[in-house]
Amino acid sequence: MRNQNVLLELTELLVLKDYSWAKIAPTEVVNSFSLVSKPNIPHKKEDAETKSTYEYIPLFIATRTGISQIVEKILELHPQAAEAHDIKHGQNILHMAIKYRRLAIFNIVKKSKFITSRLADVIDNDGNTILHHAADMSYYADMSYYSVDAEGTYLPAFQLQEELRWTARVQKIIPLNYAMHRNKKGVTANELFTRQHAKLLESAKVWMKETAQSGSIVAVLVATVAYAAAYTVPGGTNQNGFPNLRHSPFFKAFTISNTVSLIFSLTSLGTFLNVMRSPFSYKNFHHSLPFKLTLGFLLLFCSLLVSMLTFAATIVLLIHHQKIWSISLIYVVVAILPFSMFGLKHNRFYDVFFKGLKYIKKKLRCCKRRYVRIRMQR
Repeated sequence: MRNQNVLLELTELLVLKDYSWAKIAPTEVVNSFSLVSKPNIPHKKEDAETKSTYEYIPLFIATRTGISQIVEKILELHPQAAEAHDIKHGQNILHMAIKYRRLAIFNIVKKSKFITSRLADVIDNDGNTILHHAADMSYYADMSYYSVDAEGTYLPAFQLQEELRWTARVQKIIPLNYAMHRNKKGVTANELFTRQHAKLLESAKVWMKETAQSGSIVAVLVATVAYAAAYTVPGGTNQNGFPNLRHSPFFKAFTISNTVSLIFSLTSLGTFLNVMRSPFSYKNFHHSLPFKLTLGFLLLFCSLLVSMLTFAATIVLLIHHQKIWSISLIYVVVAILPFSMFGLKHNRFYDVFFKGLKYIKKKLRCCKRRYVRIRMQR
């Protein structure tokens, strides 16, 4: 903790004495304060034009590498630094944060609406807006961040979803007329996004279909077992067709858990079939398809877990009269443990699901506000 505090103090001291960004800031910004020092900057404008300032300006290095603490400290001590831009490429820190997918730095810049509006209007030397950089995947080196889970499994559908969310996030701060702006290659941001993400879209389609198909097969198996268990009750039936152990509380647990397992499995099956029948367009990958797939697997996981509870209830129902509670407890633990471990290992699974729930709550709030507004107008 002490070393961390010392490091923060040293960082603040270095940032306070660093004015390297001033050489590439607009003239009116530079004239608004007196420079104490100008370390590590080219003395000639020609040098800055031939050599990218990505390489020696701390503000740009921190932005490119994603060190948000340094960027935040620089903008806190030197707010004028936000106006600095790379002379060779004509890009500011907002361009770089978007290009390299640095969400933390993007949010830091976004805190000041005045700065954001000024930086968002800038078009670089290649005619690209910030929306073009959001659509471009060329500079995003860490592609595995959204495309693999904790076990290294490739998840192209969720990567595409994050790319679409990133573009939508940038689109909120850019002027509306910039959406149709063409760069020097004659390409709009939307056309660039379509070209850059074509392969990812195809991979996401294949992965989504195969995953939904695999989930539907498992859901059918679970539903079949739950359906069969309803007609082969533990303890058998009497001559009137009533279960012999129907008065036991464990029989009620068996009945309820088996019914819930059947409902969950059939619902997950319907969700997977809905995914396979959906159109695989960019718009659907933004919210609909990933959420449906996640919901289907959550329902399937719940059906498997409840089916294990059904198994445990059956075992206890058959041996509870023998008062061997230790053995009953072992059966219950063995039944539940595999799926509990599965749930603990798949943290990303829950993260995606709860993000989907937040999205649904947000939509419900919007619908509620819209309904209240309509009622008030009447």
